[in-house]
Amino acid sequence: MPEPAPQHPEPFQPSGGGTPLPAVEAETVGGLAGPPEVPGAPGAPQGTGVQPAGGGGRARSLWSDAWHDLRRNPVFIVSGLLILFFLLIAGWPSLLTGTDPLDCDITRSQEGARSGHPFGFDTQGCDVFARTVYGARASVTVGVCATAGAALLGGVLGGLAGFFGGWWDALLSRIADMFFAIPMLLGGLVFLSVVPSGSVWPVVGFIVLLGWPQLARIARGSVLTVKQADFVQAARALGAGNTRLLLRHLAPNAVAPVIVVATIALGTYIALEATLSYLGVGLKPPTVSWGIDISEASKQIRNAPHMLLWPAGALSLTVLAFIMLGDAVRDALDPKLR
Repeated sequence: MPEPAPQHPEPFQPSGGGTPLPAVEAETVGGLAGPPEVPGAPGAPQGTGVQPAGGGGRARSLWSDAWHDLRRNPVFIVSGLLILFFLLIAGWPSLLTGTDPLDCDITRSQEGARSGHPFGFDTQGCDVFARTVYGARASVTVGVCATAGAALLGGVLGGLAGFFGGWWDALLSRIADMFFAIPMLLGGLVFLSVVPSGSVWPVVGFIVLLGWPQLARIARGSVLTVKQADFVQAARALGAGNTRLLLRHLAPNAVAPVIVVATIALGTYIALEATLSYLGVGLKPPTVSWGIDISEASKQIRNAPHMLLWPAGALSLTVLAFIMLGDAVRDALDPKLR
């Protein structure tokens, strides 16, 4: 018996007259009826879709998204400007003063501010303003170099331990535990007493020696987390080697926590250098340092408080700026905090 011809429904006629609405023809694929294509839906022809809300375009990466948030964060802007200022005077102190910080006149000992010398003079008759400006060089150099060294050493060792695991991971963890058992301040007193040098490099070496385990643990945990991601497993299944996995897939996605912790640690390393110099085992004269000036000024705080106010204020402001920057970077790179 022949099958009856398919019946097409009549187009819907609105009540009250008017133009009838056209019937929607269903598209057939392989003999089966399917829904009509919607512009912008998955599978629709390119060029006819609707751009996503917010301007369209390709999705931002983690770093571009973080930079987008940082530019609108007043904490980041303020701390960034402060850090830029201290970096400028650390590199080019002559931009602010033409006075030699080692040019001292004992006849001006502990005098207050005067024309051309807004911060007064210290016990030796040295210009406090010039010493405060030039003191940024040693403190910032120690902080930046120590942070870079600790982040590089800890990031590499921790990343390799998290990636390969096994005996390498166990050995690194036990070594890191040994260094964690040494207090930073006590270790600095012992280490710098054995290495009697007043330059910045023994201090940098000590901070790197005791600072890398913290960053190694952060890097190890981050690599362990990223290593289980689907895109890493897919790259491994497609034949990617260990070097490619580490450099192209793991490192860019696991480095964010290391950057956050290193940025916050930079401020604490500057404070640690000042503390060691204050105790007499860090930087030593003729090196100009905030810690040295604070140590000398603490003996005359009643007679000449201006000697302590300015170097201590500069040190506190620098440390605060780096800690604020680290907090802002952490908030931008951690999606859970958004």
